[in-house]
Amino acid sequence: MNKTEVYSWRVETNLKSALEQVARTEKTSVAQLLESIVRKWLRESSSLNGEEEQQQRLHSAAQECFDTLSSGDLDLATQAKERVRRKIRERHARTRTH
Repeated sequence: MNKTEVYSWRVETNLKSALEQVARTEKTSVAQLLESIVRKWLRESSSLNGEEEQQQRLHSAAQECFDTLSSGDLDLATQAKERVRRKIRERHARTRTH
């Protein structure tokens, strides 16, 4: 694979020395060592592993709203405030009666 991108950042002297020592021990370059470390971290990163599952959950949740949005009831938006208030009143009335 051709490497065309460059990424650089500043590190503490002791971290740089440790990276160089490990690279020498493993008979590789610091760049190859860092690439290996980053690839391993990306594979194991829970935020990336769960991203597809999270996207599926979001799509499912959104799908439930699609039917509501496409209900054809043109007054739905204008009536929403009153409907929400009515549902809240009903819910509180049930709570008080228990």
